[in-house]
Amino acid sequence: MKKITRRSFLAAAGLTAAALALTACGGSSSSTASSTASSAAASSEAASSSAAAELTTVEAGKLTMATNAAFPPYEMTTDTGAFEGIDVDTAQAIAEKLGLELQIDDMDFDAALLSVQQGKADIVMAGVTVTDERKAVMDFSDSYATGIQSIIVPEGSDIATPDDLAGKKIGTQRGTTGYIYCSDDFGDENVVAYDDGLTAVQALNNGQVDAVVIDNAPAKEFVAANPGLVILDTSYAEEDYAIGMAKGSALEDAINAALEELKADGTLQSIVDKYITAE
Repeated sequence: MKKITRRSFLAAAGLTAAALALTACGGSSSSTASSTASSAAASSEAASSSAAAELTTVEAGKLTMATNAAFPPYEMTTDTGAFEGIDVDTAQAIAEKLGLELQIDDMDFDAALLSVQQGKADIVMAGVTVTDERKAVMDFSDSYATGIQSIIVPEGSDIATPDDLAGKKIGTQRGTTGYIYCSDDFGDENVVAYDDGLTAVQALNNGQVDAVVIDNAPAKEFVAANPGLVILDTSYAEEDYAIGMAKGSALEDAINAALEELKADGTLQSIVDKYITAE
């Protein structure tokens, strides 16, 4: 694949225009919903509750979510070991709509993707981007958020644009679209995969890589915690986040209905605003 082709395709496809008004920098929540939307939401919620008993899940009565809880602010652990973040709160809201108890299984990102494919989890939420490769082995919900792949570099770096990554050592999180895109654009030999974003950033601080490509929201968290690192103004790619499920999952329609309700009543936007300050 020629350099930048995949990123150019993503931009041309207009992925960030899909389905939702949620953006990585948050925004204003609707103060009221129209009477029509409220009535529809109430009706849908009743239908969801009624159908909950008919839903087939990995463990009866539970919605099992596979994740990699090292991707702030989408999923992370608190000092007490509890899980929190945009994906966690969204999954909790969906589980409540479906009348199920949310169960979260934390694992490596690659393992989380495999977990739903192998029927060990009902859904995977870990800032998962919809790609053609993943669609071949998984089904996806409607989009619930947009993501931006950003580039972290040390202050004073000669890397000023994505094209400047050519010939550099690039740190990424294993299995993510950042890893896939960079490998396609700049060659496997120039990309170093780490188990999580934090380890990649530590490698950048130690001079083991020249840059790190990762989603913008966690990039901001990592840069805030590591003086001397900056995020380039130019994004690397823009993409959609969705909920991954096994091929042919019977949960897809119910999850999409729950997502639609959460969008209509402003819950999804409130969750984003809780974790990401509007810029």
